[in-house]
Amino acid sequence: MSVTQRHAEELLQGARELGIELSALQQEQLLAYLGLLIKWNKAYNLTAVRDPDEMVSRHLLDSLSVVPFVAERGDNWLDVGSGGGMPGVPLAIMFPERRFTLLDSNGKKTRFLVQVKLELKLANLEVVHNRVEAYRPEQPFDGISSRAFSSLEDFSNWTRHLGNADTHWLAMKGVHPDDELQALPTDFRLSATHVLRVPGCQGQRHLLILRRSV
Repeated sequence: MSVTQRHAEELLQGARELGIELSALQQEQLLAYLGLLIKWNKAYNLTAVRDPDEMVSRHLLDSLSVVPFVAERGDNWLDVGSGGGMPGVPLAIMFPERRFTLLDSNGKKTRFLVQVKLELKLANLEVVHNRVEAYRPEQPFDGISSRAFSSLEDFSNWTRHLGNADTHWLAMKGVHPDDELQALPTDFRLSATHVLRVPGCQGQRHLLILRRSV
């Protein structure tokens, strides 16, 4: 099954419900990304969502739901445990003037991400095949995102060296992770919590924004 007109209409309508107007190029790139995800998922198991009809809401629109929170912040972003590229690829499409680094330790997934970068001509996207604990960039990131990557404790501990007191950590979660917040490292604090209302998604979605105190 390939990308259909129905997928295109669902993407446009869902983006509007999120308050986002997609340019023709952004729509084209997001749908091309969806097509690659559908194609490669058959062999590479990039995502647990197997049904292409669910991918618009559960991958594209879910990723776009954090656009307002990324828009408020810096130009240099890291997407940790990026997997199939969510939310990193949609964010790179939405913010071509900003730099997005997609990090994953799985070689199959990073090969897919490199293909996405090439086919969609995303000059602002860099793919890194490495373990997050071993990754040593030249400078701290303005923002670090994760989607279903790990517990908040592990996310904080594993990425502490990748940010500083100015960095915003954006953790995309399902139900509100009260237990995980109790285990947050002492040098991290919860800066804000936002309920994400993703068109077409039935389950709960939350965005937790963390900051480092030192």
